[in-house]
Amino acid sequence: MIALTLAEVAEATGGVLRLDGTEATPLTVVAGAVTTDSREIGAGDLFVAKRGEFDDGHRFAPAAAEQGAALLIVEHALDLAVPQVIVADSVDALGALATEVVRRVRALGRLRIVGVTGSNGKTTTKNLLRAVLERIGPTVAARASYNNEVGAPVTMLELTDETEFLVAEMGASGVGEIARLVRMARPDVGIVLKVGLAHAGEFGGIEQTVRAKSEMVTDLLETDVAVLNADDPRVVPMAGLTAARVVWFGLGDAADVRATDLRVHARGTDFTVTVPGGDEARVHFGVLGEHHVMNALAAVAASLQLGVGLADIVTALEQVTLAERWRMQLMGGRDDITVINDAYNASPDSMSAALKTLAQVKTPGTRTIAVLGEMSELGEFSGEEHDRIGLLAVRLGISQLVVVGQGARRLHISAINEGSWDGESAFVETADEAFELVTASTQPGDTILVKSSNSAGLRLLGDRLGEWFA
Repeated sequence: MIALTLAEVAEATGGVLRLDGTEATPLTVVAGAVTTDSREIGAGDLFVAKRGEFDDGHRFAPAAAEQGAALLIVEHALDLAVPQVIVADSVDALGALATEVVRRVRALGRLRIVGVTGSNGKTTTKNLLRAVLERIGPTVAARASYNNEVGAPVTMLELTDETEFLVAEMGASGVGEIARLVRMARPDVGIVLKVGLAHAGEFGGIEQTVRAKSEMVTDLLETDVAVLNADDPRVVPMAGLTAARVVWFGLGDAADVRATDLRVHARGTDFTVTVPGGDEARVHFGVLGEHHVMNALAAVAASLQLGVGLADIVTALEQVTLAERWRMQLMGGRDDITVINDAYNASPDSMSAALKTLAQVKTPGTRTIAVLGEMSELGEFSGEEHDRIGLLAVRLGISQLVVVGQGARRLHISAINEGSWDGESAFVETADEAFELVTASTQPGDTILVKSSNSAGLRLLGDRLGEWFA
């Protein structure tokens, strides 16, 4: 974080500074990292005691103090000899502090902000942008999927006086949440990737999802840029909701930044990217899955608007081989057995894309195995969407389907009902049962996909299978 006095932190958060029992003064400067996790605290860092659904961060404040925290942001005074700022709501205070830090760094005149949202692909696009932009100047981007009301401001608080680019991943589970993050750090370039059924149950329907995602662009200025998916009929109308200049990306002719001549293989996708002005380049993209090409195009479009040349963009993209851990992560290798661990999250769109990739990358004469768990947070769409994925697995000719957990059982039933399968779909209750079934039946040359929502916990099964077949 940039250097601030304790008094400035208190003022930014609307809190009351308490220095009892310490040698600090209101002018004492703090400049450490900011976290809500006491396990991450180092000497000089700031700890925000956040109340959670199952626990209270105030319980861990003593541990943070012992590890050298320079400041505690708390909702009530604690009997600890550490400077404290007492606030009404620690999450609101975290956001207010991030807003102030962004404001101060912006005032230096060099910071450019990219906001990324969408039902799928946010983390991949954020990582691609980081790979491109950090070649040009100091760049801050979220760790993992730090994209909510806590993770996004924690990322913003990593800014320093030297930072030139902030890539802010902005997720939401309800209307108003992206708008809140945009108010903390209004993007110069706002990206909307796709609007699908991910978290539709939490949003209350697809219309509400569209409304929430559109918050990325509604407050952009005429001098800003909205980077929109020309291939998504739910995203296209957002052009009419923003004052910003619109740049389109996609596979069709309507896109300003588009990909053609796609060739999918076991180590990624090759494609030709064409940009405004007619320049084009061949990209050997090492992130597995044709669907990630759209994320790459969004990164290209945004980077061009920030002044990065096409050659530098392509070089950076070609050096990225993994979107993120547990996202189309290639593992295995023994007996030519490949494990694709994509079990960090799942929606109908990403599940379909992963299954299509599995079918595309198999070599003649080999088998494909899909180990699938529940797609969570779909609300009223859950049943029909699990049915649809079961049918898709059959129609893609997946050799063996292993469905894990009651939440995904309809997927198994639909697959069985769709065709004259005899053992090609198996249902098990637990990841351990799935591991035993897969390891007992896998043959040399097989390709195994593990895919589910995070809540289903199959990412650890994917790791286990990857290590088993290493």
